[in-house]
Amino acid sequence: MQLQAEEVMCLNVICEEAREVRSGLDGYLRVIPIVGGSVEGRVRGSVVSGGADWNTEKPNGDAHVFAKYMLETDDGEYIAVENEGILEKDSTARIKTVPRFTADENGKYAWLNKGVYVGSLEGGKIPNSVEIHVYRIG
Repeated sequence: MQLQAEEVMCLNVICEEAREVRSGLDGYLRVIPIVGGSVEGRVRGSVVSGGADWNTEKPNGDAHVFAKYMLETDDGEYIAVENEGILEKDSTARIKTVPRFTADENGKYAWLNKGVYVGSLEGGKIPNSVEIHVYRIG
């Protein structure tokens, strides 16, 4: 049996310049504020300002990304997102992430609470932005 991947949304996330916490026990920490953006696909709406990506560069050069933010759908629902992944030091590939969603269990987007999701993250089309494609594995 081969797994299938369905693209369920594409997020265009707008960020501000990183706040440099600098060297800590786990590596070099940058906190990148998330200030807006849009989402298209099976979920349509906007990225709510107020989230952040806690990006830690490890001593070996790899980077651990962990972003936590919210989406507001066009029909007024809120969806919480946690997106985590690793960017390998010498990789030219997109960052690969594992997004997790929390939506109203009784709402239209409850299907996001279940299933396995993967994402790809790359530089966005405008400065200080990233584009995240989210796929549901089935």
